[in-house]
Amino acid sequence: MHSIGVVTIGRNEGERLIRGLKSLTKYLPSDTPIVYVDSGSTDGSIAAAQALGIHAIELDMSVPFTMARGRNAGFQYLIDQFPELTYVQFMDGDCELLPNWIEPAKAALDQAPDLAIVCGRRRERFPEASPYNRLADMEWNTPVGEAKACGGDMLARVAAIKDVGGYTPTLICGEEPEMCIRLRQQGWRIRRIDADMTLHDAAMTHFSQWWKRSIRAGWAIAEGKAMHGAPPENYMVKESRSGWLWGFIIPGLAIGLSWPTRGISVTLLLGYGVLMGRIYQYRRQQHDLPEHAWLYARFCTLSKLPQCIGQARYWLTRLRRQQATLIEYKTTF
Repeated sequence: MHSIGVVTIGRNEGERLIRGLKSLTKYLPSDTPIVYVDSGSTDGSIAAAQALGIHAIELDMSVPFTMARGRNAGFQYLIDQFPELTYVQFMDGDCELLPNWIEPAKAALDQAPDLAIVCGRRRERFPEASPYNRLADMEWNTPVGEAKACGGDMLARVAAIKDVGGYTPTLICGEEPEMCIRLRQQGWRIRRIDADMTLHDAAMTHFSQWWKRSIRAGWAIAEGKAMHGAPPENYMVKESRSGWLWGFIIPGLAIGLSWPTRGISVTLLLGYGVLMGRIYQYRRQQHDLPEHAWLYARFCTLSKLPQCIGQARYWLTRLRRQQATLIEYKTTF
């Protein structure tokens, strides 16, 4: 009887996908059911997955694609084909499973029936390749213990995912924390354990990629606040205000009032230095190296502008009743 299955999703991930699928076949029992969900790839991903003996399905691309749809499709396939499954490991197509993850994650779920999700430390495969990869690696280093949310990689209890109906399929980003909110509202818990889980390949080598990813983060902030910003959750309320303040209001006042104030308003921009210093101190308290803390502080401060753009894009799209489309930053193989 199978107790664990795997869902991995991808879209033109090329060698990143092959590495990830091979890690699954290497570190999991040979009879583990694994399904790969492809979303319109043109790089032969389906054939590559099938060559490794992995179940591969294609999403109906006549319906707007989201990663949430892909995960839901893979989950539904697994529970239809293998109804005895207790847990499902979700993994993104640009990730590799690490060898000592499944056992401690399964043990944590076994010991706590109200635990819906267990996640671990996702690490960047090439953190030294660019400052943007380094930033992603720092982003993945979340606190150990009880958590409010998780990312795309996790070991989840099948019953819990069924209980909330899976991911919200229309979300183009931020679908994992949104599902976690609904899980917690139903009394389920999420935990981050002290174990290495996956290797991720952000493949961000250009500033433009980081910029697009930050715009996507702004979209997730705006949509998350629209869905769950009311008390008691207050989801993304603080992040939304910060984005508008530092990404629009302060630079707008500084520049817009520069003529009538004879340039005095430009001193408002000194606030960015204060903000940067506060972020640096926070990261040092998290035991980051000084050079890493400064990197994070600089880019976190700069990210307020693209995040504000992302929030504006979300609200304009919503007001115009247009279909949301993916904000992709990856370079395909």
